[in-house]
Amino acid sequence: MRKAFVAGNWKMNLDLSGSVALASSIKDELGSVSDVTVAVCPPSVYLKAVADALAGSAVAVGAQNMYVELKGAFTGEISGEMLLDVGCTYAILGHSERRHVLGEPDELIDAKVLRALDCGLRPILCVGETLDQRQAGQTGEVVTGQVRAGLAGVSVDRMAMLTVAYEPVWAIGTGLTATPEQAQEVHGMIRALVGELCGNEAAGALVIQYGGSVKADNASDLMAMPDIDGALVGGAALKAETFAPIVQACRTTAGG
Repeated sequence: MRKAFVAGNWKMNLDLSGSVALASSIKDELGSVSDVTVAVCPPSVYLKAVADALAGSAVAVGAQNMYVELKGAFTGEISGEMLLDVGCTYAILGHSERRHVLGEPDELIDAKVLRALDCGLRPILCVGETLDQRQAGQTGEVVTGQVRAGLAGVSVDRMAMLTVAYEPVWAIGTGLTATPEQAQEVHGMIRALVGELCGNEAAGALVIQYGGSVKADNASDLMAMPDIDGALVGGAALKAETFAPIVQACRTTAGG
């Protein structure tokens, strides 16, 4: 039985006081939840403050990105060891905004995944197709290509450290959401591919999140699908009162 996992991606939102206040509210609402893994991913400059605010709770902290090198002359970048040092457990890697806005290629994302694992961070590998790609019937080709590339070099024994998040790019921040059936089709395809690459045991244990305008009113239907194991939440993660119901939906209906 896979344990559901809900992570909130705060993106480039909130200030210091707002980040601490949100973390404190989430701690009050969800700090003792043990049957669902919960994490929040604030902007990097607030990671330590948020980690401190969540201390003593079950809510973990993740970064929204990391660099592939451990140290050196890489102005503006942050290493995995630095993230661990300020209390991170997770790192979101390959998010569509990193791929499509900032131009990160598959090879760099894979290198980041491998470095995160080397450091002891748990990567959340994001994959997903654009609207043009879906309309062209390329969803399977695009998503399987991103999964293959992102897992290249990852040994079977390290797969338990990794989460995959399927985020159709056309559903991120648009208000559009893949139907539960559309999302399940891709989640099932991802799990089958991981079975081919890493074996059925690793595939069966892999947590696959759905992301893309997840809200309280659609979370239960999405989480009821057999291969959807949680959510990577954007806008609804910016308020405890909209984030907590998604976690509750996973407590009662997540697949696996």
